[in-house]
Amino acid sequence: MIYLNHAATSYPKPACVLDTFLSYTEGVPTGQYRSSGEEENGDILDGCRQRIGKLLGINDWQRIFFTSGATEAANLLIQGIHGEIEQILVTQTEHNSILRPLMNHPVWKEKIQIIPCDEKGFINEASIRAAGNKKGLLFVNHCSNVTGAVQPMGKIARAAEEAGFLLVADVSQSAGCIPVEGDNWKADALIFTGHKSLLGLQGTGGIYMRKGMDVRPLKFGGTGNDSAKLTYLPDEYAYEPGTQNMAGIAALKTAVDYLMEIGVEKIRAEELEKMNWLYESLHKIEGIRVFGTDSQENRGPVLSFQVKGLTASDTAYILKSAYGIILRAGLHCSPLIHEAIGSGIYGTVRVSISYATKWEELEQLVGAVKEISKSLS
Repeated sequence: MIYLNHAATSYPKPACVLDTFLSYTEGVPTGQYRSSGEEENGDILDGCRQRIGKLLGINDWQRIFFTSGATEAANLLIQGIHGEIEQILVTQTEHNSILRPLMNHPVWKEKIQIIPCDEKGFINEASIRAAGNKKGLLFVNHCSNVTGAVQPMGKIARAAEEAGFLLVADVSQSAGCIPVEGDNWKADALIFTGHKSLLGLQGTGGIYMRKGMDVRPLKFGGTGNDSAKLTYLPDEYAYEPGTQNMAGIAALKTAVDYLMEIGVEKIRAEELEKMNWLYESLHKIEGIRVFGTDSQENRGPVLSFQVKGLTASDTAYILKSAYGIILRAGLHCSPLIHEAIGSGIYGTVRVSISYATKWEELEQLVGAVKEISKSLS
């Protein structure tokens, strides 16, 4: 089997990550916020927060809160944010974890303006400035899960600041494989998930929210500390009630240590080399349309393609059943971008790699696509 669907969930997980999960699960349960005994790495939650803060370029790591994933993190922010919000800018590249909470919100759905992307999946920061000087939010997908386009976040961040918008960056596809500079971007919030390029387990993720953001929690309950407090003021909110996924967070802490030992810059360079080769190789095959950017520096570990004469789902089925290659087909939970890139109602076949993806696996994919295209012609 060749697994090339890492944009959905990375696989296989590093052995150290699985070992940590098993060790924690088999061990004596520890407290919510403090272990019952002394541990070499200290508190699991804060230890993981510190590491993720370093990885995402956030100094105020105490403002990172764990959730079940990016979807819950996005809902926490969207459902809970208060204050004067006149407009919400959403890029055409966004995932449904952002689009659906906004478009089904009783208030925010009337304030949404879609910021278009070009046929390669890139946002022009001039569109943000053109939106006007209104108080509001800007949601930006750092790396597209359809085209792999990596947005110029420095330019976008400056445009957001000039236009008066709070910047919310979704780094679900980039965290762990592309440098993220939360503080340099002056990001007001970062949304991340643990099970993609962070190499953690499903059911982990979280959000960074700048101090001073007025966001009411989605849930209230026990927190493991200050149990006498029954009501909260806005600056006292607790965002991690109930029993947390401690085994998953412990495994995520190990996963981030593993990534930091390798180095995100090294991961980025190796993945980029493979993606550039894959893009050019698929582009040369007759009858294949590749979606993505011509700019080699701005490619993430994701690209999409179509085979002339086949739907995306048929192509993916053939690759899996005849060649043992697992990819993903369809709209990839990002419906708006397909109009911009011209991929149609059936979407694309998506290839997504990880640091562990081997060259021979990509070569086998290209060979299989050649055979399929040749048989159709």
